[in-house]
Amino acid sequence: MTTPTQALSDAGVSIWLDDLSRQRLQDGSLKALIEEKNVVGVTTNPTIFQAAITKGHGYDDQLRELVEDGADVERTVFELTTRDVADACDLFAPVAEATKGVDGRVSIEVDPRLAWDTAGTIAEAKKLRDKVNKSNVHIKIPATLEGLEAIAETLGNGISVNVTLIFSLERYRGVINAFMTGLEKAKANGHDLSKIHSVASFFVSRVDTEVDKRLEKIGTEEAKALKSKAGLANARLAYQVFEEEFSSERWNLLADAGALPQRPLWASTGVKDPSLPDTLYVAGLVAPGVVNTMPEKTLEATFDHAEITGDTVRGTYEESNAHLDALEKIGVSYNDVVAVLESEGLDKFVASWNELLADVEQTLSETAHGARA
Repeated sequence: MTTPTQALSDAGVSIWLDDLSRQRLQDGSLKALIEEKNVVGVTTNPTIFQAAITKGHGYDDQLRELVEDGADVERTVFELTTRDVADACDLFAPVAEATKGVDGRVSIEVDPRLAWDTAGTIAEAKKLRDKVNKSNVHIKIPATLEGLEAIAETLGNGISVNVTLIFSLERYRGVINAFMTGLEKAKANGHDLSKIHSVASFFVSRVDTEVDKRLEKIGTEEAKALKSKAGLANARLAYQVFEEEFSSERWNLLADAGALPQRPLWASTGVKDPSLPDTLYVAGLVAPGVVNTMPEKTLEATFDHAEITGDTVRGTYEESNAHLDALEKIGVSYNDVVAVLESEGLDKFVASWNELLADVEQTLSETAHGARA
């Protein structure tokens, strides 16, 4: 019998896990997800590494080595995270080989404090790529206005990129423009375009969280009837943008030179509102050529009981536009919602990074004094 995760794969959706830890790599649980639940890639972020490094003892040996070597906290975090990502790249290498590099990808994020620093982001992307030194790594760069130029330059250097924290359709168009600009630079620089890969991480559930909060405040029956639909509507319209932009003459010239499209990646697909179906942002966003990166809880729910009924994106554009229009009419500003979400998303990643640095600094101190329990 076909499992729901196999049905998703058959429908053209690549399943990536939104989590990574040394324990997952060592105990075989990540390998099992590849073999049993159609997982073909991994994404990480500062919050994921903060949880992984500060829980358990999987990093103790490397921490002791780094303490003996006199490493400071910044270098320690760099060494710990890049080793996990390199090892995960090795685990996914057969998937990457079988899909010519389209899947089998592992993402690692630039320091989120560089989100507004174009030159700093470009330098960090090169440093991460060189350290991991695996052809199936993705360097994750936030889609700030400053990040767009960094994305183009990084791709122009032949480095594969996962663009993260996209909330608005307008910014998504800017991301696609940066992607194509980057490939044009890469071509001019003599890089093989078929070896450069990219995804655009479009966030889903956080849109509903912010919109629903505003609808609750309005409080009318009309407002309540609009709840929990904006996330899907926004993402579905992003797919419409994807279809438009990747059928343009500009894209066709790049495709003729060997380029592969930047795939939409659905991020933040765990349901935040427990009253909603736990596979809402999986079953509702099935379309060819997309990635859905799921926290393990959502992956397990999908494998267990998701109803995959084929394409649930194309053919919904009119309805999705009507929903966003209805929100505007009732007083929920789309532009304000997405601006708030980008700002909050960046703040959360910076806070997680600072928390990670603080926790690792304490762990280094405990390791140095033999007090790590």
